[in-house]
Amino acid sequence: MTNEEIKTVEAPIAQPPKKIKKHKGIESLKSTYGRLFCLHWEIGLILFFVMPLFQSFYYAFCDVDFVGGKYKFVYSGLKNINEVIKNDPKYLDNVGQSFAAMPGQLVVIVIISLILALLLNQKFKGRLFFRGLYFLPVIIATGVVIDILFTTTSSELSTSGVSDSFAANMLSVDDIMAWLSLPTEIGEFFTGLLNNIFNLIWNCGIQIVLFISGMQSIPDSLYEVSKVEGATKWEEFWFITLPMLSRTLILVIIFTIVELVTTKGNAVMTQAYELMKGAATSYGPASAMLWIYFVIVGAFMAAIMFLFSVLFLRRWDTGGRS
Repeated sequence: MTNEEIKTVEAPIAQPPKKIKKHKGIESLKSTYGRLFCLHWEIGLILFFVMPLFQSFYYAFCDVDFVGGKYKFVYSGLKNINEVIKNDPKYLDNVGQSFAAMPGQLVVIVIISLILALLLNQKFKGRLFFRGLYFLPVIIATGVVIDILFTTTSSELSTSGVSDSFAANMLSVDDIMAWLSLPTEIGEFFTGLLNNIFNLIWNCGIQIVLFISGMQSIPDSLYEVSKVEGATKWEEFWFITLPMLSRTLILVIIFTIVELVTTKGNAVMTQAYELMKGAATSYGPASAMLWIYFVIVGAFMAAIMFLFSVLFLRRWDTGGRS
């Protein structure tokens, strides 16, 4: 074949490779469905939490008025904050009142939740029923049922007759304090806890769920090794269960603090909400009250987390690595 004949032969045109259609895997589908499932919650979070949060922060530094059917905002700097701190004698007293009973309630709720979670994490018949029973107050408290209960009892559940009878008739704290020669203030503190025992147990639902989920994430091999080594249940709790629940414990503490400082009967929250019921001009001072309270609570929680990290987390982590 001559060179001219070779040139006349057309080379075949190379076809582009066909694209292989990739099918989404099960993990990708789960991720997509999960985002869609959470989308409505994220929209609600932005509309009903994030936007009002920034709006209230803006109110705290403004003079707010309602003129001609519209809100009028005039930037006033730290005026509202200074007025709340310097000119409102009830505010600081209410802040102190909010924090006075919180440490005792916090300790009782965490201990009761941990004990109940340890019991409900055991294998026994009817375990699911009792788990649901202890979580029932959380469901009831989110609806209109709790309002009906408050209306029928004509008082807060924490001061119901059941709790009062427990402290007054079944146990005499004053006699015990006198026998131990302890100050009456300690007796008043424990009497207050006993009177609120129903309310404290009522607030343990989510904490119990968090503790149970933390316990179920602990590897069974650790308990198997401890049994081989002859460890008792008490030693398993202190050297396995509690250290492994360290992150869950700090989460429960923070969640409980938030619940206690934002409860319906909180003095600061009540004062701010009552102030907001007045004219629009009270929106600025009321927002300042809540934001000052928010900063104080945030500083308190930061201190709790720091102390917990220094006293417990580092030691447990070091013990776990050794």
